[in-house]
Formats: sequence, C-alpha cells, structure tokens
Amino acid sequence: MVYTGRHSSQCPLCLAPAQAGRLCLACLRALPRMGFTCRTCALPLPFDAKACGRCQQNMPAFDRVVTACLYTFPVDTMIGRFKFQGQQAMARPLIALLGNDLKQCSDPKPDILLPCPMHPVRYRARGFNQAAIIAYELGRALQIPVDYQLCSRSAATRPQIRLDRKARLKNLAGAFVVNGRPPPHVAIVDDVVTTGATAQQLAKTLKAQGALTVSVWALARTPMR
Repeated sequence: MVYTGRHSSQCPLCLAPAQAGRLCLACLRALPRMGFTCRTCALPLPFDAKACGRCQQNMPAFDRVVTACLYTFPVDTMIGRFKFQGQQAMARPLIALLGNDLKQCSDPKPDILLPCPMHPVRYRARGFNQAAIIAYELGRALQIPVDYQLCSRSAATRPQIRLDRKARLKNLAGAFVVNGRPPPHVAIVDDVVTTGATAQQLAKTLKAQGALTVSVWALARTPMR
C-alpha cells in the first residue's frame, strides 16, 4: 500500500496553509524533536552519554536506532491517526523529517530497508502495514531498495501496548522468520520504538541468518521505557 491521491495544501494538524504533505511552520516548530539520546537505542536522556544504563548492562542485538521525534503530543496523536484510522496525511510530515535526518546522518547506508512485518491476520483487520508505507517513502527518498519478503511474522502475537519489556520479549519469542539470507546491513523500519523489544527480536533473527549490522529507523521514540 502506497500513498494515493493529491496531497492537501493545508497543514494536517491546524489546517493553516502549508506546502503539500507538510506541516505549517508553527506546527513544525512545535514538534517534540530528539535531544540527547542513547547512541544505541535512542532512549532520550537528560545529558549527552554514549549509552543508557540498559545498553551498558546488556547491549541489544541491533546496532543503532534513529528516530525523528519523541512519542509525545502531537506526534502520538499523528501516528495514532495514521496507524489506526488510516490518515496517511498525518504520517507524511514525520516521514519527511526522518528522511531529512537520515540524509544528514553519517552512518553507512543500509543495503535494504525491511518494514517490520505484520501477521496476515492483523494485516487483514487493519488493511495496511504502516511500516511498509514508511519504508516505501524512505526508500524512494533515499534510493534504498525495500524488501517486503525477506522477513515474515509467523505468530499472531497478542497486542503489546499494555505489556512491559520483559513480557514483550516473551510475547515475541519465535515470532519472526527470515526467508532467505539477509544482506550485510539491514535497516528495520517501524512507526514507534517503545521498549525496543520488537527490534531486539527481529535483529536477533536477522543476525542469526547472516546479517552483520542491523539499524532501526522509526518515526518516534517513547520517552522512558
């Protein structure tokens, strides 16, 4: 599923005049952008540090997380309306911000983008995979191929929204299957990084099948989880 139709020339948040697919200047300036973060998992920190306490104690399977915004108002509302109501106009400004951040990032470019896979049961219920839409747009902007078939979700796990990190990791154990050998550098694409449990399990699965570096790209990161 990709974007269709004409982009409105109104800001999707306040309806003020704006460039097509973009926020007006006032709403753009109001977005909660990332400040100091852990350089591995992107957890927001009150000061500059190489790694958060969790990553210092137990380095995750993924190598680097890049996100555009904090998952607070209005970003949480924008992503919720995109994810659960299909309002793609809410995602376009956030995807553009993430794309611009990645263009300025000095990290090596991944070989492919991998949308976080969705189980077919949930896909049929929602009608689209929001991660696939984000990956499609980032791939087009950054000229990186998107692989929609490399990984699939073999288990229809229960919703994670009310689970802590330990329960999420248990819930996701064995949930992903890699269909073939991944290239050396894969970037997982998703909408939000919360506890990092999904990225952790997917990165472990990819590295077990031969990936050397696994990055994670997402629109937003929760403040403290």
